[in-house]
Amino acid sequence: MSTFLSIIQEYIRLGIPEQIDYKKFYLYSLITHSTAIEGSTVTEIENQLLFDEGITAPGRTLQEQMMNLDLKHAYEIAQEQATAHTPYSVKMLCDLSACLMEHTGSTYNTPLGSFSSAAGDLRLLNVTAGFGGRSYMAFAKVPQALQEFCQWLNNERKQVQTTDILSAYRLSFLAHYRLVTIHPWADGNGRMARLVMNMLQWEYNLIPVKVIKEQKAEYIQALIDTREQNNEDIFVDTMLRIHQHNLSAEIAAFNASIEANDTKDDTKQLTDRQQIILDLIRKDDTITISQMIQKIQVSEITIKRELSILKKMGILERIGGRKEGKWLINTPSPSTISKASINS
Repeated sequence: MSTFLSIIQEYIRLGIPEQIDYKKFYLYSLITHSTAIEGSTVTEIENQLLFDEGITAPGRTLQEQMMNLDLKHAYEIAQEQATAHTPYSVKMLCDLSACLMEHTGSTYNTPLGSFSSAAGDLRLLNVTAGFGGRSYMAFAKVPQALQEFCQWLNNERKQVQTTDILSAYRLSFLAHYRLVTIHPWADGNGRMARLVMNMLQWEYNLIPVKVIKEQKAEYIQALIDTREQNNEDIFVDTMLRIHQHNLSAEIAAFNASIEANDTKDDTKQLTDRQQIILDLIRKDDTITISQMIQKIQVSEITIKRELSILKKMGILERIGGRKEGKWLINTPSPSTISKASINS
């Protein structure tokens, strides 16, 4: 556990959460990987363009793009509720589920009546964990179980101190596991469980945990093993390990970026990517960051980092606001810049 805490401390010490638009960028990553676990093929860059510019990605189905948009809406509401320390209730969870399934949910007709996953209705049918898998809780028991879950969670939230990082993470992982085990809805249970986990982490000012798509097998196996062995520590330990691995990777990437930037500042030479950015601006001084992302095919954080370097070098200025403003290129010395071209 000491290693886990030291990784958290190093992540904060480096100022990674203080980067420009970090919260937005991290949220988009959470959404992308959560839907990827459910089969979405939309990438982080494609989601950035979808969320910020309304640009849909060619080759992606309407269903998976709406899945990402719906989850973004649910996460935005969850962040507000986490900030307000809103008590958990069956209605609150069902309302969040309705947001999450708004455009991709279905109506189900059963002998007991119809219900809609798009409206956040609790299921009126029994479900299993895949073909040949164990059955989840009988639907008749779900309302009471979900009420008891909310009562448990509200009581636990009062007990955990904001300074007790490990206890707060543990509570968020237990909430995830217990909610997905109840399986209150016909669809969207995994996304809802991860959303509630992240919601609790925001409430305690923790770095939210994301399960990247490459970790899907380990994550699913931990859920299965925890259920079969009736040992919640299995899931808690797995999630701590996943989070530690992902934060360590981000720290390594951040340090490599800083070292590269230091070298650039020392030499005052432009990289090919920086030259391409300047060429794009020469062609259109009102070009947006999202348009740069689309043309160069790199992440938003990479574009913003390169723009920041160009500003520090005195080569680039931003005049005006985000929507009405434009870029201004200051004339550099011939030895600093060489021409580059890009297919636009």
